[in-house]
Amino acid sequence: MIIVSGTSTRHMETLIDAPSMELKKLGFPPQNIEGKDTQWIVGDFGDVVLHVFDEATRRYYDLEGLWSQAPRLEWEARSTGPRILSL
Repeated sequence: MIIVSGTSTRHMETLIDAPSMELKKLGFPPQNIEGKDTQWIVGDFGDVVLHVFDEATRRYYDLEGLWSQAPRLEWEARSTGPRILSL
């Protein structure tokens, strides 16, 4: 599960559309996207679900608190150069 916040409707759409397009190019299109033009967009990418919220909605639903006991995978970028996604 990936949880992010957007600062505007357009920003939120970009946060869901950009990974969708890149993954589609690699042969992994989203299975479903729900909630465009709302305060909470969900992208189902199979093993990964992307939640894009506006700030107020993210605070209200508090998915981080709801899932606080779940195992976490910490991710850290290894470099600032271009990255190649390999699945």
